[in-house]
Amino acid sequence: MRLLLVEDDATLGPQLQAGLQRAGYATDIATDGIEAEIQGKLEPYDLVILDLGLPKRNGLEILANWRSAQVTTPVIILTARGGWQDKVTGFNTGADDYISKPFQIEELLARISAVLKRSTGNALETLHAAHFKLNEQTQTVIFNHGEQCNLTNIEFRLLRYFMLHSGHILSKSVLTEHIYAYDEDKDSNVIEVYVNRLRQKIGSHLIQTRRGQGYVFGVAS
Repeated sequence: MRLLLVEDDATLGPQLQAGLQRAGYATDIATDGIEAEIQGKLEPYDLVILDLGLPKRNGLEILANWRSAQVTTPVIILTARGGWQDKVTGFNTGADDYISKPFQIEELLARISAVLKRSTGNALETLHAAHFKLNEQTQTVIFNHGEQCNLTNIEFRLLRYFMLHSGHILSKSVLTEHIYAYDEDKDSNVIEVYVNRLRQKIGSHLIQTRRGQGYVFGVAS
């Protein structure tokens, strides 16, 4: 999943970006409101973490402009403002969740996971497939018989995206846009390599190839 982190604090921003990347999220960072608004309109993010107190344009104005432009990307507001009035204003503007500073990265990760699952119509706390579940904290596959399989960071990003979009045809270009950050080396041809690695780990029948279209997870051909 690809996230946009909008945070102008020179210490907190990079720390959060590193923590999100360790958790398996391709994460871009923007440090001012105008840059953030443009990126949010142009790039296919799965979720935005949006600070309110930003230079050049405040977070609520950015959010309002996104929603007016029909940008429906889920947004978690990140702010030092803890009053209920600010929360109500944020939700009424189109926010999906709200977290007040200071906070623990574990809380933010839990809220991100919950919002992403709601936004993709997956109400389950844990992502399941026919014979395994995905542990997002340890980035491992846990099979029904108890065996565990470790995933690389990219394998984890890819499998999580597949499982959140089960039954959808996903092209190589779509997968590339959602599992790599903006400044990472993107090569859609490498997606096939990672898909084959996942097939070896979870079973080839779970990821079907649709010739000329892409891949479908969890649907038999």
